[in-house]
Amino acid sequence: MMQAMMLRRWLLWGEWRAHVPQAAAVVAAIALGVALGFAVHLINAAAYNEFAAAARSLSGESDLQVRGVQATLDETLYPFLAQRDGVRIANPVLELDIIVPAHANERRHGMLKVVGLDIFRAAAIAPDLVGIPEEDNLFDLLADDAIFLSPAAMEWLGVRRGDPLPLRRGTQVVTLRVAGGLARARAGQRLGVMDIGALQWRFRQLGRLSRVELQLLPGVDRDAFKAALVRDLDERHLVTQVSDQEARVANMSRAYRVNLNMLALVALFTGAFLVFSTQMLSVVRRRHQLALLRVLGFTRAQLLWQIALEGAILGTAGALLGLALGHAAAAAALDLFGGDLGGGFFSGIQPQIRFDPAAAGVFFLLGAGIAMLGSMAPAWEAARTHPAPALKPGSEDHAYARLASPWPALACLAAGGLFTQLPPVSGLPVFGYLAVALLLIGGIALMPRLAASAFSGLLSLAARRPLRVIPALALSRLANAPNQAAVALGGVLASFTLVAAMGIMVSSFRISVDEWLRHILPADLYVQTAAAGDTRGLTPAEAEMIAAAPGILRADFFRSTQLALDPARPGVTLIARPIDAADPAATLPMTGTTLPPAALPRDAIPVWVSEAMVDLYGHTPGKRITLPIGDAPRDFVVAGVWRDYGRQFGAIQMRLSDYRSLTRDPLVNDAALWLRADATAEDAMASLQRLPFGGVLDISARSRIRALSLDIFDRSFAVTYLLEAVAVIIGLLGVAAGFSAQTLARIREFGVLRHIGMTRRQILALLAAESGLLTALGIVLGFVLGGCISLILVFIVNPQSFHWTLQWHLPGQELAAVALALLLSASLTALAAGRRALADNAVRAVREDW
Repeated sequence: MMQAMMLRRWLLWGEWRAHVPQAAAVVAAIALGVALGFAVHLINAAAYNEFAAAARSLSGESDLQVRGVQATLDETLYPFLAQRDGVRIANPVLELDIIVPAHANERRHGMLKVVGLDIFRAAAIAPDLVGIPEEDNLFDLLADDAIFLSPAAMEWLGVRRGDPLPLRRGTQVVTLRVAGGLARARAGQRLGVMDIGALQWRFRQLGRLSRVELQLLPGVDRDAFKAALVRDLDERHLVTQVSDQEARVANMSRAYRVNLNMLALVALFTGAFLVFSTQMLSVVRRRHQLALLRVLGFTRAQLLWQIALEGAILGTAGALLGLALGHAAAAAALDLFGGDLGGGFFSGIQPQIRFDPAAAGVFFLLGAGIAMLGSMAPAWEAARTHPAPALKPGSEDHAYARLASPWPALACLAAGGLFTQLPPVSGLPVFGYLAVALLLIGGIALMPRLAASAFSGLLSLAARRPLRVIPALALSRLANAPNQAAVALGGVLASFTLVAAMGIMVSSFRISVDEWLRHILPADLYVQTAAAGDTRGLTPAEAEMIAAAPGILRADFFRSTQLALDPARPGVTLIARPIDAADPAATLPMTGTTLPPAALPRDAIPVWVSEAMVDLYGHTPGKRITLPIGDAPRDFVVAGVWRDYGRQFGAIQMRLSDYRSLTRDPLVNDAALWLRADATAEDAMASLQRLPFGGVLDISARSRIRALSLDIFDRSFAVTYLLEAVAVIIGLLGVAAGFSAQTLARIREFGVLRHIGMTRRQILALLAAESGLLTALGIVLGFVLGGCISLILVFIVNPQSFHWTLQWHLPGQELAAVALALLLSASLTALAAGRRALADNAVRAVREDW
């Protein structure tokens, strides 16, 4: 046993010491894949857990919550709930996202979540949210100008106890006094707490609540109580519990998180092809040595496990290194991108990275397992090879013979095509990603046949005219040893396929967003008091003053709010604006036919829904739906579907006149302004800023909004750009390892060529020509395969994940630059490996005794 272990260690150490670059390339590829996947998981888990915990902390110890389908509900519901049998405590809550005016050196306003509470009720249900006043100012808990802030909010705002805090209500500023801190708040949670009556009065929310939290008496069956309460309330109210809120938080970012994790695992998947090609070339290079071991007594099982052990150890080293790198990268990414990696889902929190042993174990097993899997085919080939034929020179290509069968590859491609027709699973494109994996496997497995056909065809064409020696030799070898060429081609093909697929997908998305922005931004200027928040808005008098400002030809005003149609999903955005029912495409980017006014029912109001509403709620054109808008639910008809890249969870647009007649809400959020022919944007902005409230207006030209939107897009896809870079790096590692191993395995061949008169320079030129032809073929095939995978990403994965459709676009210049980099690196790597292989003299290279 000891001798067997010593022999294994000797074989392992001897192989790695003689071929350090190949082993290092495998370890680096596995480490990069594991690091990227582990980092993305840690960041997403930290952000989601922190956001969910912060949301739970606002609910305190309540058993149930009653919310409105609209943003707020009437407070007359509160006594009905407080007096209901089985209720121990009913706690009314008003929760607002309030605008914090930007400082002089800041470009954008901030947003502070402020919760209004009845201190006497909240002390029993949510004691952590109770403010802590000074001992001699206990009545600050009820003061109309007092606000209590969490430590993170105080630090962010740069205030302390006793300081004034200006907040915005529409175009007006409300100045409050920081009366103290909170009993307890989560680290990084920016939160303010006020008396509920003071918050209602100060911010024009009299008679409105966000929710009523219920704590039941001991022994009351919560499910039965909830079912009875749902029956007694109308459609304008939702009865939820903490688990519903957690499901809503999970659904809010689930598609984004899953897609990032899957794309990260693709990089690890690419590493498996690098392991396979490196190990296969290593086995072929040592074919005579392994056959001699069999002659000396090594069994098939011992040889199988010896080769598999090499891959397992390399995978283990790469996985451990990847876990360390991933943890460090996650901590760094939180500082650069925040907890949402640029996605915008988890703003206002400061998550902390915590090492997750379970996730670390999964990613370790993935890294080590993929390396082991990549080594099994070469190990099996080495174990089943008969020693006698393997000892003969020139038998190397027989090791690749089993790779030439096209049927497994065709089966993978057929299965991938079938999976593209299957629906999503729980709203996730599971079969779409399986189709991507199968197409990648099938495409690479088909390389031997494709390489043989391609190079044989080139050789036939070249035979019609005289060729120089070097090109003729390069084509002849590639045509007659296509299996070896295919193995060396695997890393290049896998990396360029993924780069092409992700590059086309991101470019298609960006071009689609750019075209969409051009359609939805027809006006010259856009005016708002803030980009978001529950207290923004313009009064009718202020809107009239904006429309009458010098240089303004036309003004369209918008009103937006939220509707909670499903407690387990994020809210749907309701947008009211001027829309011509006869020609909605003049205002909205419609995706299909629309119902003309003559086809609209007289007893229903037309609305136009985004693509997400069709997928999530089944709101197809012509369907009659009921929406809780105004004092009572009303009937509407879906008059058309429009494309929306700004709201993943659905949006509904209706005419502003219909909205006002139903809600009697006179406020508006935004304004789109068209200028007179003789007016300039600068003069119009100056005239708007001279209005009595002009100092608080955020005025932007459409070019600036478009540039900011595309900048947000690029930040959101920063991780995808990183994935493309990792795929390129793994591809370069594959080029280095593959060509280096193959070149070293041909030392005897180079010795023969030297004996028949070829110079070292000619052999190096031969290697450069072979590597260039191989890489060029890999790039061409990778482009075709990547284009097919991009079709799945654009037309299947994106619609099933985010519920929007895209235009397919090819980023030719970017892909050409990556292809050129791969081509140059392949040639340089082949030259470097060739110099090493030609270092020995010609006599030693052809010796048969090792």
